[in-house]
Amino acid sequence: MLVVALAAAIGLLVGYQVNSDSGPVVPADDSVDAGFARDMQVHHSQAVDMAMIVRDNTDDPAVRTIAYDIALTQRQQIGQMYAWLDIWGLSQYSQNPTMSWMSDDSGHDMEHMDDSEPVSASLMPGMATSEEMNELRAARGQDAEILFLQLMIRHHMGGIEMAQYAADHAEVEQVRQLAETMVTSQTAEIDAMNDMLVERGAEPIE
Repeated sequence: MLVVALAAAIGLLVGYQVNSDSGPVVPADDSVDAGFARDMQVHHSQAVDMAMIVRDNTDDPAVRTIAYDIALTQRQQIGQMYAWLDIWGLSQYSQNPTMSWMSDDSGHDMEHMDDSEPVSASLMPGMATSEEMNELRAARGQDAEILFLQLMIRHHMGGIEMAQYAADHAEVEQVRQLAETMVTSQTAEIDAMNDMLVERGAEPIE
């Protein structure tokens, strides 16, 4: 997994350097680009965790396949975003508040903070709570499948919100391109997961 992620990151960074006639754009520490790269790594990491949990808690091939695909894709994207920050000479972490790179006009609701949750989880749209993660770990079979699909759809919706903002506001072309890819792929995965919910007798999530 790490080799794949690093290879993809290196390929992306080569394009990043070559495609700029005036040299690579290095965004500021408090830029949309840097904030997106940091916060989406955290967001993606939870999605990977959820995907691997459900792979262990169900034998259903369809759910296990989409979970594996999500985990593989998001691990690779984590590698790309980590590498961006490294080549920009920026820290993987920031003293800036989580999600501060998304301005208030993004429509992101900052009022749903729960003091019992880590700041990173509280402020990021779509993130599952620690209680929900524990519930997923304890669930088995179809119960695990339905809960995973519900949590991942909500997680994707939040990720799309973040990615669309980056696609619209980031300075670096490769950041915008990856963000647009996330919007497209996660929208398609939401459609597929809603179909899977209906197949299991659960209501789709709009």
